Amino acid sequence: MATAAATSSKKTVLQYPGAAPSVSARIHPVVLFNICDAFVRRPDQAGRVIGTLLGSTSSDGTVEIKNSYVVPHNESADQVALDIDYHHNMFVSHQKVNPKEVIVGWFSTGFGVSGGSSLIHEFYSREVQNPIHLTVDTGFTNGEASIKAYVSANLTLGDRQLAAHFQEIPLDMRLIEAERVGFDLLKNTSVDKIPNDLEGMESSMERLYTLINDVYKYVDDVVEGRVQGDNNIGRFIAEALASLPKLSPTAFDKVFNDKIQDNLSLVYLSSLTRTQLSIAEKLNTAAQIL
Repeated sequence: MATAAATSSKKTVLQYPGAAPSVSARIHPVVLFNICDAFVRRPDQAGRVIGTLLGSTSSDGTVEIKNSYVVPHNESADQVALDIDYHHNMFVSHQKVNPKEVIVGWFSTGFGVSGGSSLIHEFYSREVQNPIHLTVDTGFTNGEASIKAYVSANLTLGDRQLAAHFQEIPLDMRLIEAERVGFDLLKNTSVDKIPNDLEGMESSMERLYTLINDVYKYVDDVVEGRVQGDNNIGRFIAEALASLPKLSPTAFDKVFNDKIQDNLSLVYLSSLTRTQLSIAEKLNTAAQIL
């Protein structure tokens, strides 16, 4: 027993903050579109794209990511070189347009955290306290574009820092219906064509019908006692029902049909405008030849 105690006393203790940080992130879709566009336009020799995230932090620890810009970099197996002057100049330019947006972290394309991420994260830790690291899997490793957010915690041995540990945090996406259509297209590995207005409306109605069926099944299970009711879910359902306008079925059908007619009129007018422009271009070409 004495030998075991002596052996135990010589064990090395690694210090790591066990408590998970009370941080969450909320991202706007324009950030994802900017990242995907930057990845498509990247130099041929670049393996991934990195850049700065802009936004704000609320009092409850929620980081809202509203904007982003790419930062040029060179990356090898053991080092990463950032264009710091470009990063600072871009941030100053963004501050002139929207001074409320500050640096909240950085992003990179690729699946998960890579080897050089700790070096880049160390730089952004000097720019802002506890920065967010956002990863966007543009390579569709698991069949879709995985999007994750991380914060870093230090792993130490006594007073010596050994490494940085990236811990995933909750990430919420706030999308309106038009933005969700574009995001669903980005998540797929291949898309035959972009849906038109009617196809997008059909897809939205099918999704809405599925959600209504899910809510109906949940409420029925709670009433019958098959599932324990959740007060938070009940409040969300009550708020959703209270937000609906009180319309009769006849009035709702009229509003819905009028909206469809307006959309069809816009499609017809845009097609007519394109036709007129095409005819005018051909007439101008013919006049120049004659």
